[in-house]
Amino acid sequence: MSHAQTLDWARTVNTLTRAHPAVVSGIAGLVLLPQFPSIPACLDLVGPLQIGAQNLSTEDAGAWTGEVSGAVLAELGCRYVEVGHAERRRHFHETEEVIRSKTAAALRHGLFPILCVGEESKGSPESASKEVVAQIRSALRPSPSGSPPQAAVVIAYEPMWAIGARQPAAPDHIAAVCKYVRAHIHTDLPNLDIRIIYGGSAGPGLLTELGSAVNGLFLGRFAHDPESLSRILDELSDVIMLKS
Repeated sequence: MSHAQTLDWARTVNTLTRAHPAVVSGIAGLVLLPQFPSIPACLDLVGPLQIGAQNLSTEDAGAWTGEVSGAVLAELGCRYVEVGHAERRRHFHETEEVIRSKTAAALRHGLFPILCVGEESKGSPESASKEVVAQIRSALRPSPSGSPPQAAVVIAYEPMWAIGARQPAAPDHIAAVCKYVRAHIHTDLPNLDIRIIYGGSAGPGLLTELGSAVNGLFLGRFAHDPESLSRILDELSDVIMLKS
């Protein structure tokens, strides 16, 4: 989206969702990650949207032309920042070391990392689960002192092969990977508070199939139509009611 399109979208979503019961009650939160130039204007909008960034620098200060630090994002009022998206890994060759440094930079400045993980090739839930847990452990490796981080992190499980596909990964595949992550990640990182959201062609209808397997969705093109967000919030309310 252009800057103007981004602001039009954000205003429309604010209007559509500010009175939605799922948002008003606090059971749902909405996070928008716009391009860097659009962040200040989005922060000025009053409504249910929380604002984050799509990327950040590994460094807090210094001569790093073109980079944006976590310190500046926090100063602006951002609360979240995306780390390690598949496109950053693929097109900008971000390594596990870079992703680990960016995750640490986000945590240093009180930002919630949205840590993107996912297997590159379609395979079994077992192989995907092991790859995803390895990525999370790498990004949140304990400090040299041996102390694991005490942090809250959003894990965005987004299989690379499902990005841009006509259909998301199968619900049983998603559920199996998320269950494995929850069961194993606290072994090495007991102080980690995680929420798991699913991306990769996620859209209306998927939450109903996933139920309590995930804490939310990581939306891309299916969120370009603001009405889709309202439908997903309606769906979330139904899922919560069924669980309670």
